[in-house]
Amino acid sequence: MKIIECPRDAMQGLKEFIPTETKIDYINTLLQVGFDTIDFGSFVSPKAMPQMVDTAEVLANLDLKTTSSKLLAIIANIRGAEEAAQHKEITYLGFPLSVSETFQQRNTNKSIAEAMEQLAHIQDICSKHNKTLVTYISMGFGNPYGDAWDAETVISFVEDLDKLGVKIISLSDTIGVSDPENISYLFGHLVPAFGSIEFGAHLHTTPATWQEKVEAAYTAGCRRFDGAMRGFGGCPMAKDELVGNMATENLVRYFENKGINLNLNKTAFEAAMVQSGVVFP
Repeated sequence: MKIIECPRDAMQGLKEFIPTETKIDYINTLLQVGFDTIDFGSFVSPKAMPQMVDTAEVLANLDLKTTSSKLLAIIANIRGAEEAAQHKEITYLGFPLSVSETFQQRNTNKSIAEAMEQLAHIQDICSKHNKTLVTYISMGFGNPYGDAWDAETVISFVEDLDKLGVKIISLSDTIGVSDPENISYLFGHLVPAFGSIEFGAHLHTTPATWQEKVEAAYTAGCRRFDGAMRGFGGCPMAKDELVGNMATENLVRYFENKGINLNLNKTAFEAAMVQSGVVFP
């Protein structure tokens, strides 16, 4: 079982800039918990994501000597991939690929066709620099724009990514519209059909529906889950202000109640929970 902690996702939408030292201290605390991966920052345009402008500085000050966690950085184009790939401390480069044409344009300023073309180049960059590409299929469960969506389209995207050699794909519920039925259908079809791909769940949710979503994904074979402490963050286009990231503490409680040993340092976990309440207003 892999838990991916996503402070980057929690921070990026905040208008008030979080001081660099605060980010460094918080992520260093997260690094002691024992999460599989920390999604810690992004190499994207400062105009598009001003909160992440200090990612390289944050990275340079992380204490990686005693952690087992790996680092993931989000990129949105070839330039960002080339920059991120220069940092030996980073294991994963994450690229958002949307099944919604409207969201792909809004999120990365390119069409789906252009994004797929760039993705092939980014996969080559990852191979050259010993990085692993994580592709997020955003708006993977629907979109608010009226763009066509169905499960078969998502499966078709996975087929294309499989041809490129992508080994980790995270299905992303960008606006919290997933339900147990479509979660079960997608993971239930994809996990057995693509044995060489590791599938993850990046699910945004309301406080009332998180468990049924986790249950559906886990039962259908998903073993990689993204979360953020206290459920901070989420898509600013979500219609419901209660839609945020999957709360990491809920994921931990769910899997521990099932008897799954996540090998987490409980003292560090509690310290991170306390600190998250200070970092986020």
